[in-house]
Amino acid sequence: MAEKFKNLVDMFDQSAKKYASQQLFGTKRGGEWRWSTFAQVAKQVADLRGGLAALGIKAGDNVAVVANNREEWAVLAYACYGLGAALVPMYEAQNPKEWVFITEDCSAVALVAGSAKVLEGCKKVAEKVSSIKHVIGMELPETDDKSFAALMKKGAESPVAAIDPGPKDTACLIYTSGTTGNPKGVILSHGNIISNVNAVQNMLPIGPDDRSLSFLPWAHSFGHTAELHVMLSKGASIALAEAVDKIIANLSEVQPTILFSVPRIFNRVYDNVNKKMAERPAPIQALFHAAMRAANKRRRGQSPSLGETIAYPIAKSLVFSKVVALLGGRLKYAFSGGAALSRDVAEFIDNLGITVYEGYGLTETSPIATANRPGAHRIGSVGKAIEDVKIVIDKSQTSADAKDGEILIYGPNVMQGYYKRDDENKAAFTEDGGFRTGDLGYLDAEGFLYITGRLKELYKLQNGKYVAPAPLEEKIKLSPFIANCMVYGDNRVFNVALVVPDFPTLRPWAAEHGVSASSDQALSEDPKVQALMQAEVDKFAAEFKGFEEVKKVGVLPEDFTTENGMMTPSMKVKRRVVLEKYQDKIEALYK
Repeated sequence: MAEKFKNLVDMFDQSAKKYASQQLFGTKRGGEWRWSTFAQVAKQVADLRGGLAALGIKAGDNVAVVANNREEWAVLAYACYGLGAALVPMYEAQNPKEWVFITEDCSAVALVAGSAKVLEGCKKVAEKVSSIKHVIGMELPETDDKSFAALMKKGAESPVAAIDPGPKDTACLIYTSGTTGNPKGVILSHGNIISNVNAVQNMLPIGPDDRSLSFLPWAHSFGHTAELHVMLSKGASIALAEAVDKIIANLSEVQPTILFSVPRIFNRVYDNVNKKMAERPAPIQALFHAAMRAANKRRRGQSPSLGETIAYPIAKSLVFSKVVALLGGRLKYAFSGGAALSRDVAEFIDNLGITVYEGYGLTETSPIATANRPGAHRIGSVGKAIEDVKIVIDKSQTSADAKDGEILIYGPNVMQGYYKRDDENKAAFTEDGGFRTGDLGYLDAEGFLYITGRLKELYKLQNGKYVAPAPLEEKIKLSPFIANCMVYGDNRVFNVALVVPDFPTLRPWAAEHGVSASSDQALSEDPKVQALMQAEVDKFAAEFKGFEEVKKVGVLPEDFTTENGMMTPSMKVKRRVVLEKYQDKIEALYK
C-alpha cells in the first residue's frame, strides 16, 4: 500500500526527495524539448516561497494567477501552499471582466500573469481592485523586482521554511464557470485535495515511467488534481503542450503513455479517423468496421464471426497502429472527465488498444468522486466511488417511477463551501452533509454510476416528458459535419437544435454539391446545407427515445466560444446566453 500524504506540501516534499533526479516538466523552447527535474523544481518552489514572503504574502492571503499551463504555474502553486496562502487560478481565455470580479470577490493581495500580453491586462485589473498590492510577471526580466526571476533570487538569499497545513486550511479557491451567473469560489482545503490524491495512489496504474502531454488547464479542477498533483505524487513526468493546435504534433514528439482529457479531444480523434476511413477504398472500410465489430463483441462476451475474427489482427496492424502512432505510439491509458464520454467514442478508443478510464466529479468534490479502474471498468459508466466517498441517488425531484435522481456525494473530498455565499452553501448541502451535485444519474447493482443529465438543464415538454439535453447533444456532435449544438424544448411540443457546422469539413462537401458560398454566414443559410444538418441530426439521433426526437434544426454561422460569451473556459455551453442571442431563430423553428 502507498503511504498516505498529509497535505499538498507534504506530498510535494516527499516526491521531490524520492524522485529528485527524474524529469518532471518538459517545455518546448527553440524547437527542442527541455526538461527540469524534481530537484530543480523543488529549488524554484523554495526560492519563490521566500520571494513571496519578502513581499509580505502570508498564511490566509489569496494569490490569483492568470496563465496557461507552464512550469512557473506549478512552482507558484506549491510556493503558495508552503506559505499557507491560497491559489486562485484563472484562465487566459477568460473575459477580463471575470478577472476583475474574481480578484475583487476573493480580495486577492497579488495577481500573477503568465505572458506579457496577459500582464498588461492584469495591470488594468489591479487599477480597479484595491486589494491587489502586487502584480507579478512570470516573464519579466530579473531587473524588475516583481518578476519571478527577481523574487526567486531574493528568496534564495532569505529562505523561508514551508509550513505544515492542517486538513481544513485552504489550498485554493477555484471559481466555477458561471454558466448561470457570476462565478462562485469553491473553497478546497488541503484535506479535500489530498484525499483525492491519496485515493488514487493504489487505484490507477501510474508510475515513474509514465508521461502525460498536458493541455487540460490546471485552472480546471480535473487538470489541477488528476494531472498535476497525481502525476507529481507518482514521480511521473509532464510535457506541456505548446498550444491546442499543436497537440497532435506534440504527441508524436513526447510520446506520452497517459492522457488526461475532456471528451472533446477524444471526439476529435474519433471524427478524424472516421473522416479518413470514409475516403479509403471500400475493402479497407469493410476491414475496419469488421475489426471494430469483433472488438465490441469480445468486450460484451460475444463471439465474433469468422470474418470479423480474421479482420481484427489485419486492421490492428494496418489501420489501428497508424492511429496509435499519431497519438505518439506509446499511449496506454486515457483518463476522461469534465463531461460524459459517448459510449461509441469510448469503445472506439478502447478498440485501438488504449484503455479509457472515465471518471466523474465536480470542482466542489476536488474533483474526483467516482472512477473506472483496473478490475472495475465498465464502458458507459463513470465508475465506482473512490476510497472514503459515498454516492447516494436522491429521487425527490424526479418522477416516482424514474430510474435516476440527483447525485449526492459524501466524503473528505467535498469542499469547505462557496466563498462568501452563505445562502448558496445552505442550498448546496443536505442536512446530513451530502453535496447536491445537480447532476442526474443512477447506480447499477454493482455500484457503477451512470450520468443521465443535469438537473438544472432538465426541462419538460408539453406532453409532460422530461428531457436531459446534454447526452443528446454529445451524440449529435459525433457527426463529422457538426462542431457544436444545443438542444432545446422547454415547455414546447417538440425539441429543436441549434447546430454549428464543422466548416472545414463542410466546405469540401459544399463545393462537391454545387453550393457556392462566400462566407460561413452564407453557407449556414444555404438550403442544401440546412438539409444536410437536419439529415445528420436525424442520423446521429436515431437511437433517441420518441419524445427526445429533434424535429427541426437551426444552423448557426459561428461557434459557441469564450470570446462571444457563449462558452465557459471549461468548455460548457452558457445556455442562457445562447437562448438570449438566438431567441428569434428558435421561435422561427416552432412556427
